[in-house]
Amino acid sequence: MTLFDVYPLFDIEITKGIGCRTYDKQGNEYLDMYGGHAVISIGHSHPYYVQKLTHQTENLVFYSNSVINKLQVELAEKLGKASGYEDYSLFLVSTGAEANENALKLASFHNGRTKVIAFKQSFHGRTSAAVRVTNNPKIVAPINEGFDVEFYGLNDIESIRKSLQNKDICAVIIEGIQGVGGIQVPNAEFLQQLNVDCKENGTILILDEVQSGYGRSGKFFAHQYADIRPDLITIAKGMGNGFPIGGLLISPDFKASHGLLGTTFGGSHLACTAAIAVLDVMKAENLVENARKIGEYLIQELRSIPQIKEVRGLGLMIGLEFEEPIKEIRNKLLFDKKIFTGVTGTHTIRLLPPLCLSKSDAVSFLKNLKEVLDSNTVV
Repeated sequence: MTLFDVYPLFDIEITKGIGCRTYDKQGNEYLDMYGGHAVISIGHSHPYYVQKLTHQTENLVFYSNSVINKLQVELAEKLGKASGYEDYSLFLVSTGAEANENALKLASFHNGRTKVIAFKQSFHGRTSAAVRVTNNPKIVAPINEGFDVEFYGLNDIESIRKSLQNKDICAVIIEGIQGVGGIQVPNAEFLQQLNVDCKENGTILILDEVQSGYGRSGKFFAHQYADIRPDLITIAKGMGNGFPIGGLLISPDFKASHGLLGTTFGGSHLACTAAIAVLDVMKAENLVENARKIGEYLIQELRSIPQIKEVRGLGLMIGLEFEEPIKEIRNKLLFDKKIFTGVTGTHTIRLLPPLCLSKSDAVSFLKNLKEVLDSNTVV
């Protein structure tokens, strides 16, 4: 049997990670400015995280949601305190797509509607409903086209308001910061008005914080810059620092009943242990504040580099847009400077490093980026 060939691969095999560094099988060291798609939140192989997972593995990896699991209760309590949503409920799943699937399902159960508003350049996952509200026809199979979705431009409140007034919209789903869409940050005023309009028209507001949550923006959730409280919040990537876990934060307006939602692997003992360890480290090492502080420094310095057309983002979720395609820039960073970065589209580099990124690492990245840009004849 061979692997189904859907991923274009760099000829690099990573075998080890420590903090903001990864190492290939030849022993080469790389500065990780991408965190494996924003997944690595507290750094690779954090000793506390490793200790907690090792101990839990020795005792119990998994049992089903048909028995009491006090680790789920501990996780919910700690997540509520860390995020400021202590009055919300938590439903645990395994991935961001699964979180969004359940958010859309719960919204439809709540108001009986089926139509959804999403946004151009959005990305919410690759499963059935989640991919339908993702604005990329190439990855939407015919079988996924099962309900109506209206796509609007980010911050286009007037068009959305007109649609909401028909009172047939089940939910509006929006990313706290668009990730795959190029690190596009919604205006605070837009989010505030959207929140008001949804409530006035009986529409559920779903904030997809899968990539932008868990401290990455410099607040626990990116939408908290707008000082709003959405009905449903989806989380995943940074939640387990690489261990698969996701979740759905649910407003007190929603009432639970047995069998309403379900999952096999969500909320397992090992998954909860990983997520609890992440929250413990984030609190002990003040990583949300570090993401804000180092992110502000990076963004300020990046905006002074003349070859960069635009710098977007908050905290350690940063997009660098260039006039020309960035393939050569990214390859030079990776192969010449040994720095991992991400891309979105053809003209934007994404920076999503672990939240423990130090000032010295940020300085090193800036130095190497400037050297690449100065030597690059394409830019």
